[in-house]
Amino acid sequence: MIRYTLNCLQGHQFESWFPSSESYEKQRGLSLVACPHCGSTAVEKAIMAPAVARTDRAPAPAPDAPPAAAAPVALMPEGEQHLRRLLKELRDHVTQNADYVGDAFATLARKMHDGEEEHRAIYGEATAEDVKALREDEVEVFPLPLLPDDRN
Repeated sequence: MIRYTLNCLQGHQFESWFPSSESYEKQRGLSLVACPHCGSTAVEKAIMAPAVARTDRAPAPAPDAPPAAAAPVALMPEGEQHLRRLLKELRDHVTQNADYVGDAFATLARKMHDGEEEHRAIYGEATAEDVKALREDEVEVFPLPLLPDDRN
């Protein structure tokens, strides 16, 4: 298909598509090509730049695949892996050897400290305000670390 930009005698410009230049000439000669704005069949081709295929628009070649690594790539530094492993062991030890008391943790820890409750290993939930108050009263508490795997 060929796209022509056409002008009528009234000065309107429009585009039209034709299967070939011969088809355009034949249709124009039979007054089948008309201006869509005014209906005039007195039309001529406008000066146009040819549509030339450009080589710079060709798709870029796929980049070469990167070379395979000789050794497996560490996703995190060894020191961080070791630290995470130790934190996980600590957390596992506490959860296996202590009683989970949920949000009653602050109250129960205070009762144990004051001698109202028998001492035992516990863990649970506490607000930042509760933890601050416990520490001010010299109740020994520390947070269990949340590990990235715990969030997945």
